Amino acid sequence: MIASYLLSLREGLEMALIIGIVLGMLGKLSRRDLLPNVWFGVISAVIVSLVIAIMLQFFGASLEGVAEQLFEGLTMLLAAGILTWMIFWMRRQSRTIKSDLEEDVRQVSKSGSRNAIFLLAFLAVVREGTELALFLTATSLTAGVQGTLIGAILGIVTAMALGWVLFASTIRLDLKKFFQFTGFFLILFAAGLVAHGVHELNEANVIPAVIEHVWDINWLLNDSSFVGLILKSLFGYNGNPSLTEVLAYVSYFAMIALSLWLNRSPQIVKQEV
Repeated sequence: MIASYLLSLREGLEMALIIGIVLGMLGKLSRRDLLPNVWFGVISAVIVSLVIAIMLQFFGASLEGVAEQLFEGLTMLLAAGILTWMIFWMRRQSRTIKSDLEEDVRQVSKSGSRNAIFLLAFLAVVREGTELALFLTATSLTAGVQGTLIGAILGIVTAMALGWVLFASTIRLDLKKFFQFTGFFLILFAAGLVAHGVHELNEANVIPAVIEHVWDINWLLNDSSFVGLILKSLFGYNGNPSLTEVLAYVSYFAMIALSLWLNRSPQIVKQEV
């Protein structure tokens, strides 16, 4: 539930910010006549995202045996990849996303096309909604559908409340720190998805385990216990992982560390020069 809450909170707040920026810019441009088209685009995007989420759940539930393991493993790996990309994308674009979106709204409003403003709002929201649908599907495979659904609803409600507070009052949230804080936990969650995805592909005999159990600490903290299940859903905990699970987990963090170093190195070189 915690993982789905954080995912829904982050994605929901991104959607709320996007909608707020579009609505605010239309107000500045005195184009309130386009507001219904924005809301139509937002509602359409939400419906499409819900349909995608439901289809993914039903498709996964219809599979059995190796097909089910393949679906779960590939879904987790895909979700981890997109989640990681999203975190780094937001890290790079957070400074310009508002100005870029405002420029898009300005250009669309000049054209006077209601379809264009609908499409702008639809595409901006459906991207976040589709990502969230995939993330929640992957989360439900480890945390269960009920817990994932409760966390998602709470996260979206919280995001809506935060979005309203940000645009209806003088309160300002440090979005950079917010995305850094949630990004840290989502990276840990993504690493767990990678390891759990490899585990499912081990079960399907797609990726060899090499060594079936590198260690077994279930006697200390069983991954089927209450605490173990929480750690499993959040960080992919496994009391007796295979060698390829461990290698995938370590490799993921090595990739993240390398990416962070590469993104910072140009600034360091510039300062030294």
